[in-house]
Amino acid sequence: MNRNIKKVAVLGSGIMGSRIACHFANIGVEVLMLDILPEELKSSLSVADKAVRNRIVNNALEIALKSNPSPVFSKKVIDKITTGNFEDDMKDIATCDWVIEVVVERLDIKKAVYNEVEKYRNPGTLISSNTSGIPIHLMAEGQSEDFKAHFCGTHFFNPPRYLRLLEIIPTPHTKPEVIDFLMHYGDKFLGKTTVLCKDSPAFIANRVGVYSIMALLHLVEKMDLTVEEVDKFTGPALGRPKSATFRTTDVVGLDTMINVANGLYQNLPEDKAHELFRLPGYVLKMQQNKWLGDKTQQGFYKKIKDKDGNTEILAVDLKTFEYKPQQKVKSATLEATKPIQNIRERMKVFAKGTDKAGEFFRTSFFGLFEYVSDRIPEISDELYRIDDAMRAGFGWELGPFEVWDAIGLSESLEGMKKYIKQPAPWVHEMLDAGFKSFYKIENGTKSYYDIPTKSYKSVPGTDAFIILNNIRESKTIWKNSGTTITDLGDGILNLEFHTKMNTIGGEVIQGINKAIDLAENDFRGLVIGNDGANFSAGANIGIIFMAAIEQDWDEVNIAIKMFQNTMMRVRYSSIPVVAAAHNLTLGGGCELCLHADYVQMSAETYMGLVEFGVGLIPGGGGTKEFALKASDNFKEGQIEQNALKDAFLTIGLAKVSTSADEAYELGYLQKNRYSITMNRSRLISDAKENAIKLVDAGYTKPVQRKDIRVLGKSGLGIVYAGANSMLAGHYISEHDKKISEKLGYVLCGGDLSAPTLVTEQYLLDLEREAFLSLCGEKKTLERIQSILTKGKPLRN
Repeated sequence: MNRNIKKVAVLGSGIMGSRIACHFANIGVEVLMLDILPEELKSSLSVADKAVRNRIVNNALEIALKSNPSPVFSKKVIDKITTGNFEDDMKDIATCDWVIEVVVERLDIKKAVYNEVEKYRNPGTLISSNTSGIPIHLMAEGQSEDFKAHFCGTHFFNPPRYLRLLEIIPTPHTKPEVIDFLMHYGDKFLGKTTVLCKDSPAFIANRVGVYSIMALLHLVEKMDLTVEEVDKFTGPALGRPKSATFRTTDVVGLDTMINVANGLYQNLPEDKAHELFRLPGYVLKMQQNKWLGDKTQQGFYKKIKDKDGNTEILAVDLKTFEYKPQQKVKSATLEATKPIQNIRERMKVFAKGTDKAGEFFRTSFFGLFEYVSDRIPEISDELYRIDDAMRAGFGWELGPFEVWDAIGLSESLEGMKKYIKQPAPWVHEMLDAGFKSFYKIENGTKSYYDIPTKSYKSVPGTDAFIILNNIRESKTIWKNSGTTITDLGDGILNLEFHTKMNTIGGEVIQGINKAIDLAENDFRGLVIGNDGANFSAGANIGIIFMAAIEQDWDEVNIAIKMFQNTMMRVRYSSIPVVAAAHNLTLGGGCELCLHADYVQMSAETYMGLVEFGVGLIPGGGGTKEFALKASDNFKEGQIEQNALKDAFLTIGLAKVSTSADEAYELGYLQKNRYSITMNRSRLISDAKENAIKLVDAGYTKPVQRKDIRVLGKSGLGIVYAGANSMLAGHYISEHDKKISEKLGYVLCGGDLSAPTLVTEQYLLDLEREAFLSLCGEKKTLERIQSILTKGKPLRN
């Protein structure tokens, strides 16, 4: 379908409208955002001042831009958004390719807006609603045939930049090509997991998600669970977000959850789980007390200051309604899951647990299995759409049918009987026909059980993705304890890390060198990327710490030199190396990207050289790369001192980008040597495509640089003066001053008497020497020990 989206109109500028507008601006689309006039102007429409007439929409945009986390990739995208009001500017939707309605959840108001849209909308223009609960077909009633043909629901989840789900809900009148276009556009350009939904109450994700939450709320009373226990049982160990259940409710707002639950209770009288949507007494008590979460400063949790001024987070006792210090949750089942990285294997441990956590898992999931199997075909004809919706909309690592597969379908049915839970008849029919799981993977392709045809079918759309979990078994050509090398086809290899937070230690260094060896001998290119939560949180500082404690400086020196040599090999191998970065890309992970021939960035990449925070400077070539970048900026006409200052501050302040766009602005990426993937699921595939492009363009091994201009003493004077000034003003400590001087020393090429041209190896030697000297500092070791004992990643 030949349709381009160059300009979008967003009607409504509330929390969702303003942030949807920001996300379209993120991808470079022009946005017209409109809202109502201020109430006092409705009887006095002669007021001509646009700032007054657009006050509501402008204030909404300003609030959105100040929110944290930010809805925009970069402040620069704000220029893409034009604001206006319904009275003066509705006519301008004639210039838009897509009109998205995001006004208050009242059918009469929405239909009034559509009547105005009909006056100005060009035939063929897409029109959609972001409603989360009003039946889509009711909104289309009474509109023109062309309106109906191009209308459907497009339900974004809040916040639209970060939550990946976009539910597409057509009506019987929606053209199939419109549905296909939105499914594809949402995936490729908006970076969403697009899920086709039926026009049923709450669609898919909220229907299942709210059921799950409400079942859990009732389970609290039944099992006498505390707030702390629930959030421990339903957090990362279970493959759920860190905010788990009650913390998430506090963030979203208890009132929001209550409204959705009440809506489902009223609209689903025939639902087998109807009574579960009735609010428990303690929730009604919290509503009465106006303990709604962050918006009222207290909910399931309450933040206070103790007598010393330190922040403390209390948890509510759901029996007494008193706030008390949080209690540590002890569970043998949880302890047993800690060393298990594979989420599917963890599910088996939960299912067999004999304590409260195990009982909680079985009670909640057996009920969930019954519920989701009964929802087919009511909310979806295909089971994979339910899993997709729950992963993308609620942040579950595994959807309900995937969890069911993980613990074993046949085994779970026996357990469900004990808990008086009965799956839908089609599940038994599937087993009787010899199908033992809802999904299977063959030759790297994931298939799902299709209920109508009683056969496996490939999950649609996944041919555009390379999912390493699906190909690892059949395409692995080498592996060690921390890495796996797989054949992506077309002469391209992939190296993935498997260490904790994908930190870089000896096994990863070995894997990088082995992957380059294999690629240079028998293949054409290499991608370094993974399907984990993060690209890499940096070097394994624990190794450096232990050697430094033992004062084994030869060992530290060898480790740093090996890291540097490996990074240089990434840059100067005879095959192109493409890094596929996403999420945390810190320290050594950032240095790897700095040396790659090309970086394929997920839009959500948080990149930075953060070593300064533990009393070190980047030692894997990162400092050298910023000296090189400063030198190139000298040649492009930038004032030398300013270029040096920019490089120094980026490293010295341990700046971390909040997006891929900002990573470029901070200097971590080079123009024409990176591109951005909106949909994380496409990242490895896009990286492979760019590796092939480099090969086809006649890639040749680069030549090491010998023309890096450094400033020597003239630059050092600026650095030292700045550090002394910061110390005198009590902005930094003596130790910070020492780190600053070491960093400046490397960036300036040492104490050379005049600006000089130096080689990369010269700078690497200076970098390694400075890193070694800082490793011996007591303050540095104390900082590293503090991070290691708290188990936190290296970040600022």
